[in-house]
Amino acid sequence: QVQLVESGGGLVQPGGSLTLSCAASGFTLNYDTVGWFRQAPGKEREAVSCISCSPSSIGVADSVKGRFTMSRDSHKNTAYLQMNGLKPEDTAVYYCAVATYKLEMDWENPRNYAYWGQGTQVTVSS
Repeated sequence: QVQLVESGGGLVQPGGSLTLSCAASGFTLNYDTVGWFRQAPGKEREAVSCISCSPSSIGVADSVKGRFTMSRDSHKNTAYLQMNGLKPEDTAVYYCAVATYKLEMDWENPRNYAYWGQGTQVTVSS
């Protein structure tokens, strides 16, 4: 049974940092596309970053470029999202997701991902 469990969310002040984790079981994160998404109240789910996604292996949304970094630890079967310089507009529920193959394009489309975690809340506020 495939299971993804996110952790690491919380309340942080503007300019602060958080690291989110996505631990996988029943599935290996080594080869297929893994993505981070977020959804704020009243808004659509938004792609944040991906790994093992073409064409450049790592994809990053413009809204977080230079602030967020995605990585993966194959031994722990865990993906991470390091978030620095957090802004109030980063407030959302953050989800990790896994595609069952390596996405060659359209990594930003949630429909391309087969498995999702339950999400972890990130709140940026003073």
